[in-house]
Formats: sequence, C-alpha cells, structure tokens
Amino acid sequence: MKTEEQDIQRSAFVRPDSMTDVVTHYCPGCTHGVIHRLVAEAIDDLGLRERTVGVAPVGCSVLAYNYFNCDFLEAPHGRAPALGTGFKRLRPDMIVFTYQGDGDLASIGMGEIIHAANRGEKFTAIFVNNAIYGMTGGQMAPTTLPMQITTTCPTGRDMNETGHPIKISELLSTLTTPSYIERVSVHSPQHILKAKKAIRQAFQNQVDDKCFSLIEVLSTCPTNWGITPTEATSWVEDQMFKFFPLGCFKRPDDGKVK
Repeated sequence: MKTEEQDIQRSAFVRPDSMTDVVTHYCPGCTHGVIHRLVAEAIDDLGLRERTVGVAPVGCSVLAYNYFNCDFLEAPHGRAPALGTGFKRLRPDMIVFTYQGDGDLASIGMGEIIHAANRGEKFTAIFVNNAIYGMTGGQMAPTTLPMQITTTCPTGRDMNETGHPIKISELLSTLTTPSYIERVSVHSPQHILKAKKAIRQAFQNQVDDKCFSLIEVLSTCPTNWGITPTEATSWVEDQMFKFFPLGCFKRPDDGKVK
C-alpha cells in the first residue's frame, strides 16, 4: 500500500495505469476529467485494475470506456445500477462501479439507484452533479438550482412549477440499509484531495464486501452554464454549496440491516 506522500507525488507526475493515453471529448473547464483521474487513481492504489468493471451510462460520460484502462459495460439510459447489480451478483469477486450524471441517475434512473441502495448492492456509484443536462444541450435537470437558467427554463427554474432540486445524497441516506454516502467537490485542489479520499474509501468498502457506496461529486459545466471555467469554479462554491452541502451523510455502521 502506498503512503499518502507517494500518492501525491505519483498523482502529480504520472498518468494512472487505469487511464488510457487519449484526449477526452469533454468541454474545456469540465471536471469530468478530474473525476476520471480520481477514480483511476483509487483503482490503481488498491491494485484493482485487473478485476474492475465500469458501467457507462447515457450522458456526457457515455464514452467513459475510452478513458479507463479496465473492462466496461454500456447501460441504457438510467439503468447502470441495474446492470451493475446483475454483474456484481454474477461475479461477486469483481469490483464494479457505475459512473453517472445527474440526468441519468437522478431523473430516468431514480428508481434504479434507490432500489439498488435499499437492497445494499455492493457496488460503487460515482454520481456527477453539475446541476444541468450536459450532453443534450443544457436542459433543466432534477438538480438544477432555483432560478438557474437553462434551455428549457430560460427565465430560471420556477420551484412552484418544478419543485426543489433533488438532493440524492440526503435522500439515499434516509434508507435503513447501511451504506456509504458522501458528497464532495472537485472545484479546487483542496477539495480534489478530499474527493480522492472519499472515492478511494468507496472502493475499499467494496473490496471489504461491506456495503453499497455512492459518492456524489459536484462538477462544473461552463459550456451549459454560459460562463468561463474560472467563473464556474466560483459558481460551485457560491451557488451549489447552498443547496448541496458537502459532507458524509451515511456510513456502514449507521444502521444494523445487512
């Protein structure tokens, strides 16, 4: 096992073995690439690459299999938890993770993720929350903030018509089944280090055959937010933190049902 200092040195100068050497399709300023790297580093640090299978959804990360140097499955829109459940039950010796955006997981896939968490399926879910539909043109998502402008609510999200932003981490943390649920961000170096620790813990839980784990990652989307990458990092902290506070919402020892 590598020390934390060795981890930081390697992370700064070496491409993770679990990442491929290709240019991504993500927009400038998007932090999907940062999250990809953190996932890859966690897989490398724990020595899991040869037995890891990722599940790509529909959305900005639909091509995630091009960027990870491990086996991948492609899921229909919102169905990554179902596909991950099936594979993990078939091969419990494998390490399975889903990588989903807020449109995929919190909208069409809402039922899938709730029931997977409630059953305590022992895979790892990486949930990327950028408060908007990215791939399809910037429409309002379940996580869009009040009065946030999108292509489908050009005057801002009206909560009287559409309700409040859905807080997935808080919602899943109410389930009885023990799980690990934490919300992190990758908008600054300090937060990136904390996010890496959480993602690594989520994979460690699976190695230990412990519980369902979901890490919600607040991410930037400068293109669809209509601001610069620099402004986007500030917007995460100034606006998203108000509705999506960071923190650990559930740990495996918080409940008693296995």
